[in-house]
Amino acid sequence: MYSQKTAKSFEFWQAMSPREAIAHAFRAHKAYDDPAMFITLRDETDCMAIAERLEAEGPEGKPLYGLPFAVKDNIDVAGLPTTAACPEAEYIAEVSAFAVTRLEQAGAICIGKTNLDQFATGLVGVRSPYGVPRNSIREDLIPGGSSSGSAVAVGAGIAAFSLGTDTAGSGRIPAGLNGIVGLKPSLGMLSATGMMPACRTLDTISIFAARTADAALATSLAQAYDSADFMSRRLPMAGIAPVGKTFTVGVPLPGQRLFFGDAAAQKAYEADLATLAALGGEIKEIDFQPFHAVARLLYEGPWVAERYHAVRALIESNPSALHPVTHKIISGATRITAVDTFDAIYKLAEMKRKVAPVIEQLDCFAVPTLPAAYTVAEVEADPVQLNSNLGTYTNFVNLLDMAAISVPVGERSDGLPSSLTLIGSAGSDAFLAGIAQRLESGESDTTGIAARPGELLVCVVGAHLSGMPLNPELTDRNARLVATTRTAPDYALYALSDTVPPKPGLVRVAAGKGVSIEVEVWALDTAGFGSFVDGVSAPLGIGTVRLENGTQVNGFIAEGIAIEAATDISSFKSWRSYIASSS
Repeated sequence: MYSQKTAKSFEFWQAMSPREAIAHAFRAHKAYDDPAMFITLRDETDCMAIAERLEAEGPEGKPLYGLPFAVKDNIDVAGLPTTAACPEAEYIAEVSAFAVTRLEQAGAICIGKTNLDQFATGLVGVRSPYGVPRNSIREDLIPGGSSSGSAVAVGAGIAAFSLGTDTAGSGRIPAGLNGIVGLKPSLGMLSATGMMPACRTLDTISIFAARTADAALATSLAQAYDSADFMSRRLPMAGIAPVGKTFTVGVPLPGQRLFFGDAAAQKAYEADLATLAALGGEIKEIDFQPFHAVARLLYEGPWVAERYHAVRALIESNPSALHPVTHKIISGATRITAVDTFDAIYKLAEMKRKVAPVIEQLDCFAVPTLPAAYTVAEVEADPVQLNSNLGTYTNFVNLLDMAAISVPVGERSDGLPSSLTLIGSAGSDAFLAGIAQRLESGESDTTGIAARPGELLVCVVGAHLSGMPLNPELTDRNARLVATTRTAPDYALYALSDTVPPKPGLVRVAAGKGVSIEVEVWALDTAGFGSFVDGVSAPLGIGTVRLENGTQVNGFIAEGIAIEAATDISSFKSWRSYIASSS
C-alpha cells in the first residue's frame, strides 16, 4: 500500500482539540508556502472562534468535531467569495451549499476556498489565473484538476478532508496525482444546491481524504435528499460495506489498456491488479471499447453546451475574462446544433443498453486512475490532448451513472503512487469503499459480515433486534441476519424518552470516551432496504456505524438533540441487558 507521507487521517486530527487542529492546519499551510492552493483562505481568528464555540458545545452528535476542511471554489460557503477561478464571476455567498452546511453541522470547520481549473473545465489543474497549486508529492507534476487545490490541501496535510467536484474525473485524477483517496459519489447522492454547475446533469460534489474510511464518513454525513435539487435522489447510504471473500472485477483486455507511453503506469497497473486478486478479486478481462467510446462522447459530443449554459452571460458579455484554454473549449458549444444534441443523446442511450449486461455480470470495475503522469511543462506544451488522455478511464463514469473511488495501492518504479479506480453501478458506493479499504489494509475479510450481490446491510441496536417488538419490520421484508457483533469502542447508548415501543439512541463520541455496544447486522435487498429506511423517523436516522473489526455499515444513529432528555445506559453495553434489568 502506498503511504502518502504528509496526508493526515481523521485519527490524527481527532487527537487534538478543535483549536489545536485549526492551529496545526494554519501552521502546515504556512510551512507549505503555496499561494496558489487557496483562492480565499479564511482568517485564522475566524476559524478559532468557530473552534471555541464547538468546544463550548462539546463533541456529542458531531462526528467531524473540529476537523478542518477545504472547499473547492465553485461551491458556496456563507460569507466567502465564490469565483470558480474567474475573478469577474466572483460573488459573496449568502448561504453555504447544502452539503457544506451538513458537514459544518457535523462539527467540521471550513478553512478556505481552493483553486481549480477555471469553471471546473479540465483535468490538469493548470488553467487558473490564480496560479498552479504545487503537487504535494513532486513539484514538477501537475496537481490534477479540476479540483487541484482541494486535493493538494489534503495531500499536504493542511486539511483533514476537502470537497471537490467531479464531472469527468475531477474528483479522481487529482487524488491519483497526490496519492490520496478520491470518492466520486453516485449522481444525486450529494446535493448540488450551492454548487456552481459545469455540466449540470453530470456534476457531483466529491470528497478527498487520506483514507477510505474518512472519505466514506464525510460522504455519509453530507448525504441527504434535497428537494431543491432536481438531480437529488434517495440512494443507499454511503459508508463502508463489508465485502465477501471473493468478488468479480472487470478490467480491460490487455490490448485495450491505454497508457500513452508511460511504461511505469502500465507496469504498476499490472501489479495493482495482482494485489486486488490476492485480496479476493476475481479478475475478468472484458471488451472495453464500448466504454472508451462512451468516454469519447463527453469531449466530442454536445455536453460542452452545458458548460456554455453555465457561463453564458459572462462568455457573451466579456469573453476575455475566461482563461484562453477554457474559452477555446467552452466557446466550441456555439457550433453544436439541437440535432447534434439529440444524436448524442440517442447514441448514449444505445451505448448504455450495450454495456448494461457487462455491468450486471460484474461486482465492479478496476481501472488505472491515471493512464499517465504528466509534468506542468508537458501540459503547458500540449494542453488539450494531454488533458484528454487523462480522462481515458474517468469520462465514461458520469455518463453511465456510476459511482467510483480512487485509492492508492502501490508504488510505481519512479516512486510515484499508483492508484486503482473502483467503479460500480449507482448506489454501490459503500460496496466500492469496502473494496478500497481492503486494498488499504491488505487484508481479506474474515468476519463473515458481508452482503450478497443485490443486498445492502443495516446495523440495528434496539427495538429491531431479534425478538424485539420492531424486528418484524426486517423479517417481513425477508431480511437475513448476517451477524451479532459489537460496535467499535466509540459509542454511547441512551434510553430515549417518550418512544413507543421503547427505543435506544446510539451516538458516536470522542475517541477513548465510548464503549462497544452489542448490535446485529441484517441484509436486505435494495427494495427492502429502501422501504425500511423510508420508515425511519426522527430523532433516529440511518448513518454510518463503525464495527469492532474496523469496518463501517449503514446503521441506526440518534440526533444529538434526542439525548438531551435521555438516560445514558452505556454501562449496560447492550439494549437487551438494559431491557432485562428494567424488567
